Amino acid sequence: MNKPIFERGSAGNIRIHVLPTTRFKTFAISLYAGIPLSSETVTTTALTPFVLRRGTEAYPETIEFREQLERLYGAGFGFDIYKRGNYQIVTFRMDTINDSFVKSNESLLAKSFEFLGEVVTKPALEQGAFRPSYVSAEKETIRKKLESIINDKIRYAAERCIEEMFRNDPYRLHPLGQRSDLEGITPESLFTAYQHWLKRASLDLYVVGDTSLAEVQELVEKSFNLDRPVSPDYNPEHSKLEQGEVRVVKESLDVNQGKLNLGFRTPITYADERYAAALLYNGILGSYPHSKLFMNVREKASLAYYASSRFDGHKGIMTIQSGIEIDNYDKALEIIEAQLASMKAGEISELEINQTKAMLRNSLLEIQDSAFEMIAYDFNRVLSGKDRPTEQLLSQVEKVTPQDVVDVANGIHKDTIYFLTGQKEG
Repeated sequence: MNKPIFERGSAGNIRIHVLPTTRFKTFAISLYAGIPLSSETVTTTALTPFVLRRGTEAYPETIEFREQLERLYGAGFGFDIYKRGNYQIVTFRMDTINDSFVKSNESLLAKSFEFLGEVVTKPALEQGAFRPSYVSAEKETIRKKLESIINDKIRYAAERCIEEMFRNDPYRLHPLGQRSDLEGITPESLFTAYQHWLKRASLDLYVVGDTSLAEVQELVEKSFNLDRPVSPDYNPEHSKLEQGEVRVVKESLDVNQGKLNLGFRTPITYADERYAAALLYNGILGSYPHSKLFMNVREKASLAYYASSRFDGHKGIMTIQSGIEIDNYDKALEIIEAQLASMKAGEISELEINQTKAMLRNSLLEIQDSAFEMIAYDFNRVLSGKDRPTEQLLSQVEKVTPQDVVDVANGIHKDTIYFLTGQKEG
């Protein structure tokens, strides 16, 4: 029988979350490893999964590593590195077909756990440290990824706005690390950092598929040979409303199109009861094609090539991104601020409310169609300490009133204006 909620447990000092279901033909497995963002560890933590994917004790050559995935009927394996609040999180993922759909003499779920456990805990080593060739190659991978950000001016402006907004906060750090750290990392120092990371990371393992909590716990005990303390809990972020002077930062690069980004602070985070209202606020302001920023800044005034907003409930911030003609800085800023003022004044139509609720409803319902989306949504509960099932959030979204949105608008405070321009300052 399908069960609509995750079952919780632990094994090997890893928190375990299992959703037993026959809805999917595959097993979705995600292992989340999170540590506090820190300038001392951000680069080694980012580099670690790139090296781990190159080979393991049993499959030390990268080609052997990939061939083993093929033997698992083309199982998918990958990882992501990102930040949520003041945490740097590495997520390993596996997507494995259910045994009942193939002719296999052994449990593919068990073999997948064996593979993932080896990737994380038994990497390919050389003289007691990571293989120098793998470390060297993956340092270059990280370097290129970080350098590519400056070539993508939209991403660059967004990152720079965050850096300026959080110049005294670990959140300023990019989850892929710092280029200046790479040269000093050796196979030995990286292996030592990896061992520390594995001991102190918060580990949460998710499985969605035709299995049980008891089976997964047994597989974790067999596959993850970890000598570590109990997995630490995450400490949810409490937004800091530093209502000082708005900082204006202008930076000159060789660009033809200006990038105008604004950063705002809000007391509302994921665990807040006003979270649904904040989603509505952000949706009406700038998340969708019917939003105020898109309609008024881009369409009606033709002042921006793009204009949108983003709300980060794990940090308690909202950002606005726009691409404008460099000479239109003052006009664009004026009309963006006019949209913010109109939200505070309650100039929100019934159509805007209904369209935004419909868009949010569709997004929340679509989560149920993807095992990995269901996992990612549930992980919000672990990060924030707030259990809010999708059906509950759907209900909360439906109940949001225009006044609720106005209250959110009046609690948001502008912190930073960042403008990437091609004009050299005199």
